[in-house]
Amino acid sequence: MKRILVTGGAGFIGSHLCERLLNEGNEVICLDNFFSGSKRKVNHLLDNHLFELVRHDVTVPYYAEVDQIYNLACPASPIHYQYNPIKTIKTSVMGAINMLGLAKRVRATILQASTSEVYGDPAIHPQTEDYWGNVNPLGVRSCYDEGKRCAESLFMNYYHQNGVKIKIVRIFNTYGPRMELNDGRVVSNFIVQALRGEKITVYGDGLQTRSFQYVDDLLEGMERMMQTPNDFTGPVNLGNPTEITMLELAQTIRDLTGSASEIVHLPIPKDDPVRRRPDISLAREKLGNWEPQVHWKEGLIKTICYFEDLLKNSR
Repeated sequence: MKRILVTGGAGFIGSHLCERLLNEGNEVICLDNFFSGSKRKVNHLLDNHLFELVRHDVTVPYYAEVDQIYNLACPASPIHYQYNPIKTIKTSVMGAINMLGLAKRVRATILQASTSEVYGDPAIHPQTEDYWGNVNPLGVRSCYDEGKRCAESLFMNYYHQNGVKIKIVRIFNTYGPRMELNDGRVVSNFIVQALRGEKITVYGDGLQTRSFQYVDDLLEGMERMMQTPNDFTGPVNLGNPTEITMLELAQTIRDLTGSASEIVHLPIPKDDPVRRRPDISLAREKLGNWEPQVHWKEGLIKTICYFEDLLKNSR
């Protein structure tokens, strides 16, 4: 049994991670300020005596004796991280400093949930971990992109200067149950619009691409990364190398839901990446041949079922 701290543990990915770690027999402290997370996502875990839910903001130091830390705290969808951009930067930077300080004090291994957004609108394709990125430091997305880039720098400096045991993963688009109805992510947007019979809004011509991984595949990669030798820090891309256009995604979701929704096109948001696909060669090499196992359409069916129930219960 390990004692594990998960910051942002009441979020979409964090709640799944808490559940998985508990099912493996670990003691889990879930830390969340509930800005974008929700108690509803972890209610089913509250009766587990190995689970502890703490309302706390990572911009304030937190103290606990733990063996591992998964640092997931930060709003991850544009609608949330652009709502309060200064708070977003503070969460990424000050949160990283506070959690790294905790890891240093208790000699815990700490994993940073970084993001494919560190690549910005990439000039190389697919994206490899040695690519430095193409980010607009003054744009509307910079509060998230640059906050995560700074967090990676902090992690590496704590590793080199203080010998903290760090791991960095760069998470590409992830989807699955427990996403929010209004979180602004493209998969949830399209599914909710289709289920409600509303117009499905595609930005630009819809030919921009993304690569979507189901949440279970991401969790497997994160745990494998946490178990790698101390001298391997990453960063490591965790994502699905299967690339699809936004128009194909919209059409597929409309077909899977049986919706008659019209697909309409809106102006593309500023600094929205045109192409995004991970090179996962390093993950295959270092994480025991890790690669996504859930086909993106199979994952969509599971996610659609979740949103059908959520919409039914919200009436």
